[in-house]
Amino acid sequence: MCGIVGYIGKRDVAPLLLEGLQRLEYRGYDSAGIVVTSPKAPGLKMVKAKGRVRDLEARVPARFKGTTGIAHTRWATHGAPSDVNAHPHMSADQKVAVVHNGIIDNAADLRRKLEADGVEFLSETDTEVLTHLIARSQAEKLEDKVRQAVRLVEGTYGIAVLHADFPDRIVVARNGSPVVLGIGEKEMFVASDIAALVTHTRQIVTLDDGEMATLKADDFRTYTTEGTRTTAEPTTVEWEAESYDMGGHDTYMHKEIFEQADAVDRVLRGRIDDRFSTVHLGGLNLDAREARRIRRVKILGCGTSYHAGMIGAQMIEELARIPADAEPASEFRYRNAVVDPDTLYIAVSQSGETYDVLAAVQELKRKGARVLGVVNVVGSAIAREADGGVYVHAGPEVCVVSTKCFTNTTVAFALLALHLGRTRDLSVRDGKRIIEGLRRLPGQISEILKQEEEIKRLAEKYADARSMLFIGRVRGYPVAREASLKLKEVSYIHAEAYPASELKHGPLALIEPALPTVAIVPDDDLLEKNRAALEEIKAREGKILAVAHQHQEKADQTIIVPKNEDELDPILMGIPLQLLAYHTAKALGRDIDKPRNLAKSVTVE
Repeated sequence: MCGIVGYIGKRDVAPLLLEGLQRLEYRGYDSAGIVVTSPKAPGLKMVKAKGRVRDLEARVPARFKGTTGIAHTRWATHGAPSDVNAHPHMSADQKVAVVHNGIIDNAADLRRKLEADGVEFLSETDTEVLTHLIARSQAEKLEDKVRQAVRLVEGTYGIAVLHADFPDRIVVARNGSPVVLGIGEKEMFVASDIAALVTHTRQIVTLDDGEMATLKADDFRTYTTEGTRTTAEPTTVEWEAESYDMGGHDTYMHKEIFEQADAVDRVLRGRIDDRFSTVHLGGLNLDAREARRIRRVKILGCGTSYHAGMIGAQMIEELARIPADAEPASEFRYRNAVVDPDTLYIAVSQSGETYDVLAAVQELKRKGARVLGVVNVVGSAIAREADGGVYVHAGPEVCVVSTKCFTNTTVAFALLALHLGRTRDLSVRDGKRIIEGLRRLPGQISEILKQEEEIKRLAEKYADARSMLFIGRVRGYPVAREASLKLKEVSYIHAEAYPASELKHGPLALIEPALPTVAIVPDDDLLEKNRAALEEIKAREGKILAVAHQHQEKADQTIIVPKNEDELDPILMGIPLQLLAYHTAKALGRDIDKPRNLAKSVTVE
């Protein structure tokens, strides 16, 4: 979940690396460090600092020159945030420096062996093990030193290595944690995310697991950890550098909430087929006969992606009449699940690199399952591992908490559900109805966002709550879960989500004036059942904020959301609750884009 950036060329490297770290800080922000060198002045110079990238920048001296360097912004796994635990980690002879994303599972065993050989460790990190393994290698080439070291480690890694004796190169390696090369004019870049690269180049190469690369100023080559050369052709990324700017907003979260109308328009563009009242999803690699043989759909994701999968499963059941459910990938991969050849598995990840999801995909593929990916990042690991899939085209999302990616993922599931439904028994009339509803979404999202000032006032009213309860029934329950997660992530207020139908089976014991309830109340066939739940809460003096299509008499306040088709209503009903979480956090003075203890892309277990 950390950020790596590196450069080799002719430019002064420190400003480039610090700029790259700023763009990657959403991946980790408890400490940072930088090391530089130059063929004209061999030797490694390093600066590290606990805290944000700005704290590191304040420590970098004016005369910190070099044309080659690597840098890192950390999200702590092994060892508390501190100067000494910050990356890069340097060998005792100050010849080797390593930055690392991931977790080395056998670090403790390797550490004991190295200590027995007289190696003194300075940090608590697993990464320092790699540094000493590389430094102690007797191989003549840096590439061989790194290769020997990574063969000894178990776990996940994305690493970049500098060596004082080889100042003309950076060696990188990947296993389970992303490494992306940026190809420039007589200069090369490396990063864990294209966000650090797009300012300088849009030509990228994404390494596969088990692959390494050597970067020199005018060339690069890729090869496996066994030493076999691989062929890597650069691809052009779509995202512009401006996509990573705040665009006049105070925070990325606010910007990304307000980008949702355009983002939804983008995921729909070019995919609707009016002639047959269906959609084109060419990337599925699933023909009509294969689609008709599907007997069950299992959706796997983590956090927000899991909640999007819950909404997706409901839409697939309703529109395609295929049994479907969603499960946390982090649980699925450990429970030795029965893999059915008639089941279609769908892996959901914003980054396309979420390790728990990727590991589940790899296990499913090993057992012969068909796996589709629903991801935002083109060319990401899950996109490459899956048999096919759907890109959600949300554009870059920098804030740690997801908003527009969540919304676009639910829309992508609506497209998939419509496609599967029309392949099976969904009528032309219902297909047309859903298409008309999809086309209304961008305008309705804009309409919801116009209520920001009213939602801000409500947020300020509820900001002193110590806990909040979110409820919804059937279609509303995944919305309640996602809204509860958003509030927790960004405001640090404890929040819990329950099916409204479960209130009387336990959670009613919590109801009192000090515990506000946020109720999702769509105008569908369960409207009266949901109103009965509001009655139960009101009878116990509970405060209620309803999100509904019409004013709710039993609620203390109601946020009105425009009505769409019943199946698509959940896509809209979560959007005002994103604003509620945002303005609650703002009222409490939280660091909205970088919540404590969290990072954007979870590439560790």
